[in-house]
Amino acid sequence: MHFPFPKFILLGALIVLLGAFTIVLKPRGEESRPQRPNILFVISDDQSFAHASAYGFKAIDTPAFDRVAREGVLFTNAFVASPGCSPSRAAILTGKNCWQIGPAGTHASTFPIELQIFTDVLQESGYFVGLTGKGWGPGKVVGRAHNPAGKQYDRHTLTAPKGISNNDYAANFQDFFEQKPSDQPFCFWMGAQEPHRRYPTGIGERSGMKISDVKVPAFLPDQDEVKSDMLDYLYEIQWYDRHLGRILALLEEKGELENTLVVVTSDNGMPFPRAKANCYEYGIHVPLAIRWGAQVKGGRVIDDLVSSIDFAPTFLEAAGIGLNTMKLEGKSLMNILKATTEGLVDTERTAVYASRERHSSSRWNNWGYPQRTIRKGQYQYIWNVHPERWPAGAPQKYDADGTLGPMHGAYHDIDDFNESPLNILREDKDMAPYFHMAVDKRPAEELYDIKKDPGCLQNLAADPAYAGIRKQMSQELKDYLAQTHDPRTTADGEIFETYIRYSPIRTFPKPN
Repeated sequence: MHFPFPKFILLGALIVLLGAFTIVLKPRGEESRPQRPNILFVISDDQSFAHASAYGFKAIDTPAFDRVAREGVLFTNAFVASPGCSPSRAAILTGKNCWQIGPAGTHASTFPIELQIFTDVLQESGYFVGLTGKGWGPGKVVGRAHNPAGKQYDRHTLTAPKGISNNDYAANFQDFFEQKPSDQPFCFWMGAQEPHRRYPTGIGERSGMKISDVKVPAFLPDQDEVKSDMLDYLYEIQWYDRHLGRILALLEEKGELENTLVVVTSDNGMPFPRAKANCYEYGIHVPLAIRWGAQVKGGRVIDDLVSSIDFAPTFLEAAGIGLNTMKLEGKSLMNILKATTEGLVDTERTAVYASRERHSSSRWNNWGYPQRTIRKGQYQYIWNVHPERWPAGAPQKYDADGTLGPMHGAYHDIDDFNESPLNILREDKDMAPYFHMAVDKRPAEELYDIKKDPGCLQNLAADPAYAGIRKQMSQELKDYLAQTHDPRTTADGEIFETYIRYSPIRTFPKPN
């Protein structure tokens, strides 16, 4: 047979036709479907807002967090749903307020199987899901084979100073990444166990960090003992930041960084008096930086009020999953991330809310110190539901010889408070006022001008000049609580005291 064209031309034409035929046979829309992003969620344990060098805090160096902020978006008004780890992490997983998720909304209780969580939804849609370090907890997971945050990858360890976790977070992420099927996107939860107490005493100063660089919050005494304690806390933040840097470098090396939505934040504020376990500014205001390659315009600073319950809907939207897949209270951040402007972007974000119930395991009667709060504009309003209770547990008792008596440890609502300079020097005239601010009873209502008073020291609730603001914020808070079915607004409020504790429990005799 005679061919009028050279054979190589005919062969090329045949290849083109076969390629076209293949495209026709693809399922509708597949050729234009965008690649689903990986999700890297990085959460530290007890880190307050501003304690990263991207925020200009001189005493600390966090190059990995700073990179995410520089190449992505830095948030200045990010808040958690609760100032304690277990309920805060449950709220992140469910995208709901803590009072909406039963026992998971309090400390060291249970995580019921019926709760919908974003990690399950992502896994069901084809994501490879994993965890290293601290996921949800402490508490008892019910009906699941592993932590709600994902299957654990913790086999790699390294040499660490005494008092700091030896988890090699970056190596465990690499282990997870290498096990991931090549055709699956991943969702990985890196739960740093830093900067949770206890700290290696003096490690900050020994590492070369400078006491003179530490800016002490107004609710703590500006003394060297406190500054040194803060340096140890800041050192642990730097420790976990180095792991984050290694993970980012690995993703970059593998060509996956640009298609990874990276979220870096914390579960609650610093473990110091009037911070962690309190609904004050330093208890619920946390760092947040988000990066997603070319999908998010970098170098922006966002001042919108955002909540940690917004992460779940953000992840679902990024993955192309309908937000009606879960019953969510949070609102996706995607409109902010996709914007090109900075400052205030979403005008509908006018307020955020947070709550606290039982924090520690040390109360003899299982009672918590229930709080509800609204942060709006420059003001924060707090409702202390049971002002007759002690916010950090009943006062400690001293024996006749001056040693701590049977109530030793009753201030465990402030982590390892008995080792804190504020407790050791509590009789010192300069320390005493700060000690009592941390442990004494509080009024039912508190109102603070955060712009003027970020340390939440001057309660304006009883000031006639602020009566209108107090009344408005109180009503707005209670309307939202009623709308979202908070038991504390009904006769069922004491249900939180019925939730069983599942963690090492120290039992103390009933106070006289």
